[in-house]
Amino acid sequence: MTSPVVEVRNLRKTYPGAGRGAAPKTAVADVSFQVARGEIFGILGPNGAGKTTTVECLAGLRAADGGDIQVLGNNPRTDPMSVRQHVGVQLQEAALHDNITVDEAMRVFASFYPDPASVPELLDLLDLTAHGKQRFGKLSGGQKQRLSIALALVGKPQVAILDELTTGLDPAARRATWDLVERVRDSGVTILLVTHFMDEAERLCDRLAVIDKGRVVTEGTPASLIESLDGSRGVRLRFADPAARRRAADLLTLLSRQDDDVAAVRTTADEIEVTGTRRALFAVVQALAPAELVPDDVRTVTRTLEDVFVQVTGRQYQADENEEVAA
Repeated sequence: MTSPVVEVRNLRKTYPGAGRGAAPKTAVADVSFQVARGEIFGILGPNGAGKTTTVECLAGLRAADGGDIQVLGNNPRTDPMSVRQHVGVQLQEAALHDNITVDEAMRVFASFYPDPASVPELLDLLDLTAHGKQRFGKLSGGQKQRLSIALALVGKPQVAILDELTTGLDPAARRATWDLVERVRDSGVTILLVTHFMDEAERLCDRLAVIDKGRVVTEGTPASLIESLDGSRGVRLRFADPAARRRAADLLTLLSRQDDDVAAVRTTADEIEVTGTRRALFAVVQALAPAELVPDDVRTVTRTLEDVFVQVTGRQYQADENEEVAA
């Protein structure tokens, strides 16, 4: 990778305990990563993993307890103003007064910078031109998120931090927001995307770091992380006839004891799931054909970043398993 625009090494951050005598809370124990110019870099993990604290330290909004951060060669702890001149931030909990209009918010934020971006061009980029006179409190969730992104970009940043920008949005609004993020990246802005959504990270990120309990547990491109998983594959079969499903389950369970390509068979009220090698599907078809058992639906199981998380942590992914400390 060429000289990174963002470099984080051994970042640490601890908060005081919530009450008298309470033990301190370590939000970030040891986080390191680098971000190349022009990429969408994801910081992925469950709520409470340390993601927001990491980017707040990076943006100079919180002081780290240890480690080193460089943003375009500047240290946000010793020279926060140099960092803020080049970094735009959209935080998860950010909100505006309900009565301010889109145009007013953009003009106010633009006034903070000596050479702001063109407000009309930003509104056009983020599909907000028609909503310029609309008050913040009347905007939909997707429109509010697009405005947050516009405000983060009004200072013409080289790096934009987008924190959980699709939380609470319906599926259509999420997909529209993903398209906008890619358009922002294509305009020349390097993006740090903080998310606990596996599908969002897999769709948008060029590379990502998976954070759990304040530590980076793995890093790479979504494709390389998924390809690093063991070679097992899955097949799911559905039968409309319960009797046929039971017969198929019995045959496949017997197959799993005889064929090395079939490792396990799991039966639920709706389907049969077979896991094994890449040849498991062939073995399943060959076992069911002589009995004339034809599934009504057959699907191969696609491996995802959730499978990566399970493999590197040894536990299931729970996106909302706890909350980060806010102090």
